[in-house]
Amino acid sequence: MIDGKTVLAIIPARGGSKEVLRKNIRNVAGKPLIAWTITTAQNSKYIDRLILSSEDEEIIQVAEDWGCEIPFHRPIELAQDSTPTILAVIYMLEQLANSIPSIHYDYVVLLQPTSPLRSMVDIDICIEKCVYQNTNTCVSVTKAKQSPYWMYTVNEDSRMRSLIQSDELISRRQDLPTVYMLNGAVYVAKCDWLLQTKAFLAEDTIAYVMPQERSLDIDTELDLALLEIMLQDRKYATA
Repeated sequence: MIDGKTVLAIIPARGGSKEVLRKNIRNVAGKPLIAWTITTAQNSKYIDRLILSSEDEEIIQVAEDWGCEIPFHRPIELAQDSTPTILAVIYMLEQLANSIPSIHYDYVVLLQPTSPLRSMVDIDICIEKCVYQNTNTCVSVTKAKQSPYWMYTVNEDSRMRSLIQSDELISRRQDLPTVYMLNGAVYVAKCDWLLQTKAFLAEDTIAYVMPQERSLDIDTELDLALLEIMLQDRKYATA
């Protein structure tokens, strides 16, 4: 709870990952991948309830073993490759509201298990920014490694065209505008607002900037190998 407001956290973890098979429960530095998110969320000062959204029995069992609650199984139709994660979040919020109408959460936090290096501080600051700045939503971002000002599209004739059109070519990295990208680690929103808009991103979304070293998003086998190396360093394993 924060400032008298209740906070629900949801970890979405479906079983059908393609690039890295069974990645949510792959062992990394002695823990299933999903356990790094569960244990970090359990240390939050503000999260009142932590639940899992999954259709996969093995993931559900692993999450339960690590102390995460599973009030409802996610329907198979909401666990497809093409299913936006927000639909799973909306489903869980609606199911909770229907099961015990008297229980109402003011804020919801989405914590994807593919961002295992986020810290408890990252979660709590993102919640604080959303609550204390009285905005509908706050999401975590990190400084982009590659600037879109140096990116191009290439047509069928191999001709290049700048992704961002500018009257002046920026030739020095130091002169490039600082740009940020979503890192997928923490999404916070007011529950009532999210149920109406069905999106974490809007014109009034504010950002919480995380360092690149805690912004690793597990998408490939190479990412998993890098994560294993990083977690051998105590400063990451205990973040």
